[in-house]
Amino acid sequence: MNRHTATDDRFDRRELLLHLGDILAALNCLSGMNEPDASVAHLVQKQASLQDFAFLKALAPKMTVAEFSTRAARSFFLWPTALLEAELNRDALASTVQQNLFDGNPNGWNAYIGYVQKKVQWFGVGLSNSKKDALAEPSHDAANAVDAVEAPVMAVPAAEAEVSSEKRGWPWPEPRSTS
Repeated sequence: MNRHTATDDRFDRRELLLHLGDILAALNCLSGMNEPDASVAHLVQKQASLQDFAFLKALAPKMTVAEFSTRAARSFFLWPTALLEAELNRDALASTVQQNLFDGNPNGWNAYIGYVQKKVQWFGVGLSNSKKDALAEPSHDAANAVDAVEAPVMAVPAAEAEVSSEKRGWPWPEPRSTS
């Protein structure tokens, strides 16, 4: 895996946080329709408010709002913490989405990573099955997928510990003394 310092990928992190916000906004719109058993694809076709969420078109055609809500929660719950880690675990960010939201849907996964890669070029690159049809059969029970991916525990490399305090507080500077 290609790892970069936090300052090298701060704009990618920002884009992924904005994408997470879009996911939450889409979930909010879908839940507000009070149709948990309707397919997301059907609602996207009939509701103009959902047209801005192009990533919804990558979902499996029969995925219901309730299923999307569950799978999205499993896919993105690690993102806020992972995106604030000093060292970004790119594979963990993409693999949770691949395993939970696109399990058994390789075409949807490829469409989704194409969408995200317009802003974050490395997203999904290097994951097994990311551009293959090997996901045609689910590799595991999606309900238990959360257990398979744990939040990364990373030590701060010695080189990074010696970085000036100005660069250590990604993306915000270290607090300054007021006394």
